[in-house]
Amino acid sequence: MRNLLSKLLLVAVLVAALCPQADAAKRKKDLIATYPALEPYFSVPVEDAVQPDELGFIRRWVLLEPISKPNRTNTVFVDSYIRQNLDTGWNKGDFKVPEEGDKITMDVEYQAPVDMTAGRPRFPFEPPKIEMVKAKLTWHALDSKLFNVKLYRYAVGTGTGRYGAIFRAVTVIDVPEDIEDVRLAVGSNSASMWWIDGEEALILSGDRRMVMDDGASKRMTLKKGRHVITGAVINGPGMSDFCLRFIDEAGNPVLNYSILK
Repeated sequence: MRNLLSKLLLVAVLVAALCPQADAAKRKKDLIATYPALEPYFSVPVEDAVQPDELGFIRRWVLLEPISKPNRTNTVFVDSYIRQNLDTGWNKGDFKVPEEGDKITMDVEYQAPVDMTAGRPRFPFEPPKIEMVKAKLTWHALDSKLFNVKLYRYAVGTGTGRYGAIFRAVTVIDVPEDIEDVRLAVGSNSASMWWIDGEEALILSGDRRMVMDDGASKRMTLKKGRHVITGAVINGPGMSDFCLRFIDEAGNPVLNYSILK
C-alpha cells in the first residue's frame, strides 16, 4: 500500500509540473487558430533552436503588437527623428527577452480614422486630432515563412493595426565560436534601428522600401555565446516589413549559429 501511495504521489507531482508546459504549448498552437490570417506568413515556433535560412536570414522573432504612431508621410524619418522615437531605452538596462503572451502597457499616440462615409474626406479637410491613450500590447513568438518578416500582415492578421505604427522585434542567437569580420545587414520598409546586446549596430533612415542588405553595420566579431538582437521599424502610410542577416567580407551569408526559441 505504501508503494502504491508513493507511486500515486509521484504521478501527481509529474502532472502538476507538466500542466503549465502543456498550457503554454496550447496557447502557442492557438495563436494561428485565433488569427488564421497569419497562416500564409507565419508559423508557431516548435523546435528549440533553428538555423538561419539558406541565404542567412533570421526568420524567428518575438514581435510586439504595433505601437500606434500616426505619420501622414515618411519624409520625417531623418536620423534625429528615428533616434528620438525608436531609441527610447526599451531594450537596455534590465531588459528581459519577451516570451509569447508577455504584455506591456504604455502611452501611445492615437488618431481616429478619417471620416470616409461620403467616399472621400469631408471638405474642408481637417485631420483628426492626435491624443495620448493607454495601450496594452502583447508580444508574439513567430517563425516567418518568408525571408522578409511581414509586419503589415502581422498587424492586420492580429487586428491590432495597419499603418502609422512602430514595430519592435527581438531574437536571440547562439554562436558556437567567435566569428570575425561580419556585418549585420538589414532591409526595412520604412525606417528602422537595430541593436546587438543593447548596443546600436545600424540605423536606416528616410522613406525606404524593403531591399535586401539595404544597409550594413561596421565590421564586428560575433563572440562565442548568446546575443540578443533587437530592432524597431517605423512606417506611416506603407506596408511594413524587414529582413535581417549577417554577412561576411565578401557579402556571403553567415550560417554557423543558431536562433533560439
